[in-house]
Amino acid sequence: MDTAQNTQRMTLGDVEVIRVVEWQGGFAPARGLVPDVEPDLWRAHTEQLAPDHWDPHTDHAVMALQTWVLRSAGRTVLVDTGVGDGRERPGTPFHHWRGDFLGALARAGIRPEDVDVVVNTHIHADHVGWNTTRTDGEWVPTFPRAQYLVPAADDAFFGPGNTEGRGRQAHDRLVYEDSVAPVHRAGRSLLWDGAYRIDEHLTLESAPGHTPGSAVLRLASGGERAVFVGDLLHSPVQLLRTSCNSCFCLDAAAAVTSRRRVLERAADERELVVPAHFGGTGIAEVRREAGTLTVGRWP
Repeated sequence: MDTAQNTQRMTLGDVEVIRVVEWQGGFAPARGLVPDVEPDLWRAHTEQLAPDHWDPHTDHAVMALQTWVLRSAGRTVLVDTGVGDGRERPGTPFHHWRGDFLGALARAGIRPEDVDVVVNTHIHADHVGWNTTRTDGEWVPTFPRAQYLVPAADDAFFGPGNTEGRGRQAHDRLVYEDSVAPVHRAGRSLLWDGAYRIDEHLTLESAPGHTPGSAVLRLASGGERAVFVGDLLHSPVQLLRTSCNSCFCLDAAAAVTSRRRVLERAADERELVVPAHFGGTGIAEVRREAGTLTVGRWP
């Protein structure tokens, strides 16, 4: 990564992939983030986890807030949009968060008007925040030309139509109101379910569990493959213990099923695994050996 620019670039087939990091550091106690991982696992893999994914001195998981920009088939696609600026997020680390997301994009050569497609892998505060910005007291789409692809199941769950509200947090209503609803009102959104092809290289697929509509984005071009898995993984320890969810997963059983299915396919098809929040290079490889999944190249 070019640390001065907070960007990292690579090419997969005919697709340019640009990683734009807004923030990286100690985020939460490791055992709180992934509660079911046995405590000794972190220290047993210190050499692999520290310092990019775990700080052994504070026992905090190290994570990144980042966006993956894909230049594919003549268009610019953003995968998730971070936290947003100065949002009301009481009870979360993102309350009144101040970041330089648009500045980081600009330094990577991307202006808001250049973006053609915005992918929200799911509707959580740190994935939809820069969908909008405040203009003249109103929230409007940050990327005025873009089509925003929003999982229909998440929109139904987090939107006002879910009158039961079971499983939602108090701040989820605020996230929807300032980061999702304005995109709908502007006519810039498209709700999808199951699978959705963006172009000849990029396809969205449902992978529920973390949220009802959580999705992965598959890239296949020129014999090279990657899968952008959103919050299917929060930490590399979940590559070692695929049965372990983060504390943020709403449906534990479905999250495990989706994680294993996506990782097994990644191993079989040699897809790079690109989670939303990994530090280091931000990328992992998985392999299947003797019927079990192993880490081929550590992120």
